[in-house]
Amino acid sequence: MQEIIISWFSGLPSELATFLTAMMPITELRASIPVAIVKYEMHPFWAWFWSVTGNTIMGGLVMLFVNPVSKLIIERIDFINRFWNKYIDRIRTKNTEKFEKWGALALITFVAIPLPATGAFTGAVAASIFRIDFKKAILSLLAGCAIAGIIVTGITLGFNGIHQ
Repeated sequence: MQEIIISWFSGLPSELATFLTAMMPITELRASIPVAIVKYEMHPFWAWFWSVTGNTIMGGLVMLFVNPVSKLIIERIDFINRFWNKYIDRIRTKNTEKFEKWGALALITFVAIPLPATGAFTGAVAASIFRIDFKKAILSLLAGCAIAGIIVTGITLGFNGIHQ
């Protein structure tokens, strides 16, 4: 799937392709940085910059729209309503104490770990679920994306240096 997404943007200017790849929940900056550095031969700083920017903006958009869209769907389909409320209640019950104790640091750390099922998209959903203030959540997403971007850039440069 990542290959398909990357090929969609391959005809665009490399900065825009990197930005858009970072905005996709499947690829995020875990894929956009290596592609920008290796395929587009972009300078690592600009690969990091465009990826962090795209990933953070995507997180902000998710935060703005996840609650209204999910509410619209949930209100209309009863079995999804029951499932969603049970799912959200379980997440809140298991994690509210962590978010209350660690606050923004919990969100930053979660987003900063560049593994599947972590990142700005999931972090934005979590921020919405835990009703974290939008401004605080955006700053946390930005910090987490910046850290994840540094990690991914470093790994990419390390592997790319080995293979040259």
